[in-house]
Amino acid sequence: MFRLREGAALTVKVYTHLDSGERILLEKLRFERHETIRQVARDLRRSASTVSRELRRGLWFASNENESYRPYRPKRLKTGAWTAGPFYSALTAQRKAETRACAPRKPRRMAGARLHAWVADALGRGWTPELIEGRLKLEYPDDPEMRISHECLYQWIYAGGHDTDWRRYLPRAKRHRARRKGRKAQRIAMPMRVPLALRPRAVDGRREFGHYESDTVIGSAPTKRCIDTQVERKTRRLFARLIADKSAPETAKAEYAVYSAIPAGARIDRTWDNGTESALHRLVDEALGMLTYYADPYSPWQRGSNENRNGHIRRYLPKRTSLRHLTQGELDDIVQEINDTPMKLLGYHTPNEAWQEELGKLRLQSQPANHKHS
Repeated sequence: MFRLREGAALTVKVYTHLDSGERILLEKLRFERHETIRQVARDLRRSASTVSRELRRGLWFASNENESYRPYRPKRLKTGAWTAGPFYSALTAQRKAETRACAPRKPRRMAGARLHAWVADALGRGWTPELIEGRLKLEYPDDPEMRISHECLYQWIYAGGHDTDWRRYLPRAKRHRARRKGRKAQRIAMPMRVPLALRPRAVDGRREFGHYESDTVIGSAPTKRCIDTQVERKTRRLFARLIADKSAPETAKAEYAVYSAIPAGARIDRTWDNGTESALHRLVDEALGMLTYYADPYSPWQRGSNENRNGHIRRYLPKRTSLRHLTQGELDDIVQEINDTPMKLLGYHTPNEAWQEELGKLRLQSQPANHKHS
């Protein structure tokens, strides 16, 4: 036997309600044995007011008031034993109680104009409630009014009654997980392929800077345009370049354009999947002094950071979206917004902030060596 708080808008009064077993017993005592409310309360070891409130909330009447009519008998005359007086159904009362329990307890948290405007802007930018909670603590450490937990925000979003349907701004609000089906690995003749097992174990912990993951985001037909993506494993910073097609020469050119603009100490190696677009990886490796490792076939979790960033790109460019009219400037704007989004695993800092911090450390490490050389 347990007691829960009843009512979303109640602040001072705390009403208890019955559990499912007590409701079944109430229905039996009240409407089979015709006992009074006080007799039922004595048998349930509850106060009479608790039983009275439960009956007032859960009674059905032989009229259309209080949603009392039975939808599966809309055209029949309401006659029979159940129409002789008020009717109480334990199963229906339990279902209503569970619905009430899901209602938000503090709907006034988002009543503040400053907090509402900040949260609305963050949701419009695709931030998750957990990111919003953490970023608020980071930007407003001493302002208690600019606080909201991710659970409270989820409840506010799904409570409804807003001018805007904020559910559609959640990344997974309307997604359904597809059933995973096993596939057999195909043999791909990749020249000079170095498996991921030979990559240093220190890279797995993401404590070292300068290790990347690579992939390709494919556009829809009839155009063959794709997006080459590179993600730094420690800072999760994303780099993306438009390419004419998924061929190995176009991919190698895009990779060279990305990595040649990065300091040599910040680009050590990268991890590819087994797609044929990386067949010319040795050209990039020799030109820039990098290494290339290959994940196991059909093992996207071994390149989880890149898969995550590709998922963020898909928020702007969903599958079956043509890249025919997309420009590199527009893609850069998308990448910039993704890199300016805080991440929980970065302490609610953005990938751009983490990237600049790592570059600063790299400069400090290189200064003593340059000084001695001079």
